[in-house]
Amino acid sequence: MLRAISAFVVVLFPLSSVVLAQAPQPTCKNCPATYIQKQEVEAYVQRAIANNLVDQQIRAVDIGKANVDVAVVYRGKLAGPAPDSVAEHDKVSEVYHVIEGSATFVTGPDLVDPKPRPADLETVRLLNGPGFNAASIRNGTTYELKPGDVVVVPAGTGHWFTRIDDHITYLMVRIDPDKVTPHKSEADSKAYLTSPAKK
Repeated sequence: MLRAISAFVVVLFPLSSVVLAQAPQPTCKNCPATYIQKQEVEAYVQRAIANNLVDQQIRAVDIGKANVDVAVVYRGKLAGPAPDSVAEHDKVSEVYHVIEGSATFVTGPDLVDPKPRPADLETVRLLNGPGFNAASIRNGTTYELKPGDVVVVPAGTGHWFTRIDDHITYLMVRIDPDKVTPHKSEADSKAYLTSPAKK
């Protein structure tokens, strides 16, 4: 009986090593979670309103195989689209969650008269990486955004606000698998919020 048990253990041990070696491994080993309090998000919104700012990154964190960034965006009233205001990001996808306000938002891949965004542009360097601006979108899909709505804009898809009733505020999550934008920590965020606003 003892011999049979020993033989079973000898066979089982190598098998268990193979199973463990093939088990899924975390893509971000021992990475901390990131927590952002409501008050911090509101501080960014107030800073945007007071200083005529639009897109502000709150955090940009490494999650292993990608970066995930959290921003807050405040846009004022818009009667019609600004010239060349279609945006497209080659490497960064975006998820919008509307907090308040309403707007008409158009998306689509077929850009009219696209022009590369300058590499030294602050939004390219710090927020959403390389891409294009364009005059409009051919055969785009139109959404009427309102509080609570969520829209996912994949990298390579043009997006465009054509009307904003009074204002729109939305939380934005950026997915950056190529890690083209820099990290932003809680300490960086606090320093930003206490520094003079650059318009």
